[in-house]
Amino acid sequence: MSLTKHGLTRALNRKDTLALAVGAMIGWGWMIVTAGWLSRGGTVGAVLGLTMVGAVASVIALIYGELVSAMPEVGGEHVYSLRALGFTGSFVCTWSLLLVYVSVGGFEAVALSTVVSEFFPDYKRVFLWGMAGYDVYLSWALIGLAGAIMMTLINVRGIKLSAIFQTTVTAFVIGAGVFLIVGAFGWGSADNIEPLFVSGAAGVIGVAAMAPFLYTGFDVIPQTAEEIDLSPRTVGFLIPCAVVLATTFYFLVIMGVSLALPQETIQTSELATADAAGAVWGRVGKQVLLLAGVAGIVTSWNAFLVGGSRLMFALGESGMLPRWLAVLHPRYRTPHRAIIAFGIFSAVAPFFGRQMAIWIVDAGSFAVVVTYFFVSVSFIRLRLDEPELLRPFRLPGGVAMGWLGVACTVALATLYMPWSPSALVWPHEWGMVALWSTLGLVLYSCAERPIA
Repeated sequence: MSLTKHGLTRALNRKDTLALAVGAMIGWGWMIVTAGWLSRGGTVGAVLGLTMVGAVASVIALIYGELVSAMPEVGGEHVYSLRALGFTGSFVCTWSLLLVYVSVGGFEAVALSTVVSEFFPDYKRVFLWGMAGYDVYLSWALIGLAGAIMMTLINVRGIKLSAIFQTTVTAFVIGAGVFLIVGAFGWGSADNIEPLFVSGAAGVIGVAAMAPFLYTGFDVIPQTAEEIDLSPRTVGFLIPCAVVLATTFYFLVIMGVSLALPQETIQTSELATADAAGAVWGRVGKQVLLLAGVAGIVTSWNAFLVGGSRLMFALGESGMLPRWLAVLHPRYRTPHRAIIAFGIFSAVAPFFGRQMAIWIVDAGSFAVVVTYFFVSVSFIRLRLDEPELLRPFRLPGGVAMGWLGVACTVALATLYMPWSPSALVWPHEWGMVALWSTLGLVLYSCAERPIA
């Protein structure tokens, strides 16, 4: 394994790369939001809402594919936006993306504590406090803390160990999903598919508003591009491939749950996917899906810890964050300080209670749309300003594809505005965005500007 220009290890193959991206997208989210999709939109409404976001994600993924093939460097979006938009534009873009990664880390820590309670419903001990109507117990929060420590240690010890872990666990998650789908199509009932729509267009929009967070993950590939031992063209091609695979998985899970469970059961179920597997396979089926939930948590968590730490590394190296984040471990060649910083964010989240997961999903969804907007604008600027730049994975349509990406992201951003039925909630969700933005302004004022 050779070292990159930044001292990282070039160790990821095709399978590792796909596992990182697909495992990031189909982690734990599909386990808990499928019921919400079906309750908000109905079976067909859920598919349409997901199709809308899947189409947008595909456009953005193609844009990413060209950019990563042209600039296969650690930091992904940070590199593209810095080259195209300069210091300020890059800071806004990458600070928004870092909120997404930190949000996922916190979400997975909360999710791990939550799913363990399904196996051990009476394990909550030592009441700490109430948070947004949910009682936080020390034993509950410590599960998430333990998970954060485990994931941090795995990632400090090298990118290849992270990749082997990711590939193994992602395979189990996909297998469990196939297990559910086969059972539902074999022993489910077509009568359960009704209603096809709930709340008409508003229901479809509601599903679409939930979905961007579930597509966050293909952008882990650009973060690790410098550590991938493949041609730049192949790396670019793998990004849209990962989106297609995740979309197909989501579609089949929606159909599986809707065939296995009637709508009234879906609306009252906390984990409809596990209940759906239980309905067609019995107790063993539910246990398999719950285990897949745990596996999905760690695949997504692992992928975003990899991506988030590389983004922190790139920000530290450019002076936008403290430079000590850009120090590599002398033996494992990993940005261990950035990995530990990310782990600390994850470890704190469970102490804010279960409702934190919902706030994180919505605030993170908005932040990722902001990032995609800046990436699309960066694509346009680079096509116009640097037409001679070598682009091994080159999109047909040129600048028009960039404008399509801009239009799609602006349309998605409107879903979170106060006039939308799926608007972010004040003060919790908008408060998270405002707090992160304020912290960003403080760091921006302290950042090291490049010498003109």
